[in-house]
Amino acid sequence: MDIQKTIDSFAGLRVLIVGDVMLDSYIWGAVERISPEAPVPIINVKKKDFRLGGAANVALNILSLGASPVLCALIGNDDDGKKLTQRLSENNITSEGIVISNDRPTTVKTRVIASHQHVVRVDEESDQNATEAEQKELLSRIEKLLPTCQVVIFEDYDKGCLNASIIENAVALAQKNNIPTVVDPKKRNFLAYQGVTLFKPNLKELREGLKIEVSASNQSQVEQAARALKEKLNAKGVMVTLSEFGVYIDFENAKVKLPAHPREIADVSGAGDTVVSVAALCTALRLEPKIIAALSNLAGGLVCQHVGVVPIDKNELTREAIKEFSR
Repeated sequence: MDIQKTIDSFAGLRVLIVGDVMLDSYIWGAVERISPEAPVPIINVKKKDFRLGGAANVALNILSLGASPVLCALIGNDDDGKKLTQRLSENNITSEGIVISNDRPTTVKTRVIASHQHVVRVDEESDQNATEAEQKELLSRIEKLLPTCQVVIFEDYDKGCLNASIIENAVALAQKNNIPTVVDPKKRNFLAYQGVTLFKPNLKELREGLKIEVSASNQSQVEQAARALKEKLNAKGVMVTLSEFGVYIDFENAKVKLPAHPREIADVSGAGDTVVSVAALCTALRLEPKIIAALSNLAGGLVCQHVGVVPIDKNELTREAIKEFSR
């Protein structure tokens, strides 16, 4: 297999990403003393930064891999929403699928990092379901944009953008257009993704979604849970990320377990976004399940070596993949 050619083929793909976008705010500093008011560290701020998060980080990953992302999501009519659309513009990501709401704030996650240590995270958000008007507008954008894409990613963070009706309508439209659907789920809509192409939970989401105990080190339990989930969703495939135990995929007629690559882990934030991005592009190219799992697993490990939420580096992934597939 020519892995270079495969990754270069991502460039011809257009990807619709439907889900919860957010702004990742970072405060970087140093701890030099303890507060006299309470036994907490005082952070001397050195730098502040705003990055695209959630479904918007998936869009950054898709862009970094050479493909064209199209976001469909809800943001607030507020300063943070303006910052988010500004970041999209700076990265040449279209905002044509973004719906601005007067009834909810833009989701912001603020991480305070001192001396390379994650000290605290502050969340500003609403997890209320989309209103009827918002849902109607989202579906209108999806109906317009989906047929122009080669794959759909549902990036669900349980913040209210996605619900059963939006999911059902979008999946039906994708099926009608013979466009594959790939899901990065959360708890609220876990079993709503009926008939999707590839469903990608992590182990915690798998346990919560099926309400069963599954040990990552017990191969038989993982296989049984993936098979049960595949049947419940009537999905073509399920890929479960198992953290330090690697990844397991049950897709079409293949069942493959791959180990994790030894890494110096700095931060796992955003790794799931990277995994689903690579998996979706591979699925759009109709690659074999083992290749989908191997490239996704490799990419997820690579971004964990960086502090903060960062997209995958295409050149780094290509170099590592060439080494991996030449063994």
